[in-house]
Amino acid sequence: MALSFDVSQAAPIKGRGATYNPDNRFAPTRSSAEDDGWWQEASTQSLATEVREERSHSALSWNHSPDLSFDRSLNPYRGCEHGCVYCYARPSHAYWDLSPGIDFETRLIARSGLVEALEQELCKPGYVCRPINLSGNTDCYQPIEARYQTTRRLLEFLLACRHPVTLVTKSTLVLRDLALLSEMAEHRLVRVFVSLTSLDAGLKRTLEPRAASPQARLRVIRELNTAGIPVGVLISPVIPGLTDHEIERLLEAASCCGARTATWMLLRLPHEVAPLFEAWLKAHYPERAAKVMSLMRQCRNGKTYDARFGKRFRGEGVFAEMIDQRFRRASRQWQLQPRTEQGLNTRDFRPPLAQGDLFR
Repeated sequence: MALSFDVSQAAPIKGRGATYNPDNRFAPTRSSAEDDGWWQEASTQSLATEVREERSHSALSWNHSPDLSFDRSLNPYRGCEHGCVYCYARPSHAYWDLSPGIDFETRLIARSGLVEALEQELCKPGYVCRPINLSGNTDCYQPIEARYQTTRRLLEFLLACRHPVTLVTKSTLVLRDLALLSEMAEHRLVRVFVSLTSLDAGLKRTLEPRAASPQARLRVIRELNTAGIPVGVLISPVIPGLTDHEIERLLEAASCCGARTATWMLLRLPHEVAPLFEAWLKAHYPERAAKVMSLMRQCRNGKTYDARFGKRFRGEGVFAEMIDQRFRRASRQWQLQPRTEQGLNTRDFRPPLAQGDLFR
């Protein structure tokens, strides 16, 4: 049973992105709180991060989206403690009977047995080697990776198999694996993309409360590049009326730190993300809320979100086209190429020996 919440009562929560827990859209029933006249002391909601483990029976997630440059991804964790209020992955938490709001960033799921599951999948006779994308849904280097080290074990396994991988992160924890990633780069097996949203540290603290600071992410780009690891920048999400004015400065900063490629994505507000983001706007930037949502609707054919292929990542209309033109011009100025998975080495892939296979 889901408990309805009055969004007008949503308020900032220190260290968290969402301001409330929206209903789980799959819940069969919903209830709402009513004042019955009896005084009752309000219970305090614990916002400590909880982690539970889930045994994985499969590893790879497959897609046939023409918008994506990869067809397979791998996600070590469900939910993300970074707490980015705009995260398009938030609605997926409803599949585990959890809320896409506060639950998404405080009630996490760590997947165990992923290396073993991946080994079985790579051993299948019909498997064709193409780059695997790490962090297709949530950040593979979010804080709990320091404890579980699932991402590191996956990278070690992929290096042993000579299997190429791309990963996206906004965490400095990726530098822990600098030597490992450098060895993978020597075999052309890895590309890293660092996500940048804003250079405004104050905005970052509320928009992406537990992610690394903008300057820390630029340092990650610099150190990855110095170590010989191909690194690109993902300007995402571009939020009209809030962060779009920073596009040129973001690309300049990333290029000066050694980024070689760049791409961008417009803010996406699927399902419960739209009311979550609007509540965040009203709590932190009430004077801009109406303008930001108006510009978003201009880019989304009058809606808060458009899921059509070819439109969902970039939007459409005059404002979206202007963003794209500015991005292309600044990318040319700073010699940043479009994101690509091409050039990674797939020829040296060697499938792991399947347990019990006596004929290999």
